[in-house]
Amino acid sequence: MRADGGVFKNDGAATNAPACEAAENGYNVNVDVWRAVAKRLELDLRSEIGKTMKKRLLTGLQPSGVLTIGNYCGGIKQVVNYQNDYETFLFVPDMHAITVPQDPELLHRRIREVVGMYLACGVSPDENHIYIQSEVPQHANLSWILECTAYMGEMSRMTQFKAKSEEQEKKKKEIGCGLFTYPILMAADILLYNAHVVPTGADQKQHVELARNLAQRFNAKYGETFVVPEPLIPTVGAKIRDLQAPEKKMSKSCENPKASIFLTDTEKEARKKIMSAVTDSGEGVYFDEANKPGVSNLLTIYSVFKGITIPDAEKHFENARYGDLKKEVAEVVCSFLAELQDKFAETMKSGIVDETLDRGRDYARQIAEETYDKARRLVGFGRV
Repeated sequence: MRADGGVFKNDGAATNAPACEAAENGYNVNVDVWRAVAKRLELDLRSEIGKTMKKRLLTGLQPSGVLTIGNYCGGIKQVVNYQNDYETFLFVPDMHAITVPQDPELLHRRIREVVGMYLACGVSPDENHIYIQSEVPQHANLSWILECTAYMGEMSRMTQFKAKSEEQEKKKKEIGCGLFTYPILMAADILLYNAHVVPTGADQKQHVELARNLAQRFNAKYGETFVVPEPLIPTVGAKIRDLQAPEKKMSKSCENPKASIFLTDTEKEARKKIMSAVTDSGEGVYFDEANKPGVSNLLTIYSVFKGITIPDAEKHFENARYGDLKKEVAEVVCSFLAELQDKFAETMKSGIVDETLDRGRDYARQIAEETYDKARRLVGFGRV
């Protein structure tokens, strides 16, 4: 629907177009009307270009907690690498964040900060559609349809639910239903935009498999509706480990302050954490996750921030000791953090965060409305 009451078609033409008629008759037209027209035509054009030229990629990072270098390596860096090859939908999944209790004011602030960090890390606001999940209501609407498509058996096998519910039990906290059903919302996040690929760490691949299963099940029952997505697992940096317990993934919420390196850490803090990182018994610096998880983790971090392969990193440290490895890892990480934090400060002072989110929201809503409207009609919702 246009701002003046007219209705746009996919080819950019309009019916019931008083603004156009007024212009043809030589009358003055409200500038806001033409701005609305131009904005909608821009969204339609970007949509058509995206459909014909690039496959779609979707990814997101939760705004709960401060981002770590693990989030950068496994998520943000991959978006930077892929943004020229795909039409990318990058969203802030604030709805997923409340599966565990959140401070509302802190969550509001972190939503903007996480977007600012994406931009500071090199994610282009022009090459990506960046938006907040809760600002596109079709996420929740489609999630309910998919929830009625999913089976209890497949949901009970979700390993992330088991791990997160155990954490809640250890803290003597009640387990919310959201922890059980959020993989379905994640499937809705993906299928709503007909994403072809979803960058994911090895531990999240199961969620993409669920999205695939739900898409195939829905398509088999109602006809071709959703694109069946593929997981895109990076070969390096997909899973940065906990510095103190390398058998676990580096986490934003780990209670051990030495375990994770945050993107907001000072040089002194980051260096101290790396120098105190757990290594392994024996000598030699080489990659062997089964027998040398601590050293392998440091080699992975070094390879990502140095921009080289793990075999090249192994060759570089061929005759090195563990202390030499830690010092060089600290140097490349601290150099990265210093530059990033300067860019982040500049980004947050500008108005680019809200401009980017507004533009991304408008585009995302257009795509989401089209997909959801088709799905809800197929299942029988509303009036024909």
